[in-house]
Amino acid sequence: MNQYLLSIYQPDGPPPSDEFLEPIMRELNALNEEMQAAGVWVFAAGLHPAETATVLKASGDEVLITDGPFTEGKEHLGGFTVIQVDDLDAALEWSRRLARVLEPLSIEVRPFVS
Repeated sequence: MNQYLLSIYQPDGPPPSDEFLEPIMRELNALNEEMQAAGVWVFAAGLHPAETATVLKASGDEVLITDGPFTEGKEHLGGFTVIQVDDLDAALEWSRRLARVLEPLSIEVRPFVS
């Protein structure tokens, strides 16, 4: 079995209203429960906005610490799901379902190094 990171990218800016998010979160919770029942779900989490990030970068003996995201962009990592499945095809099938729930957000699928 291989583990895959399903990264959820969302646009920068204020979050949608609770009224807009409620049905999406309900569908997302149902999909997470289905993944758990199928034995593929490992872990999932949403992230605070990119401006809450702290970036550390070593240079020789110094470590520079800066506030904010690593890069400026129009979108950022907003959450993720880790799944454990047989192969990329299975990971892509679960990712398709996640993309449908979170439309129009993009989902990036990457395998973990084993």
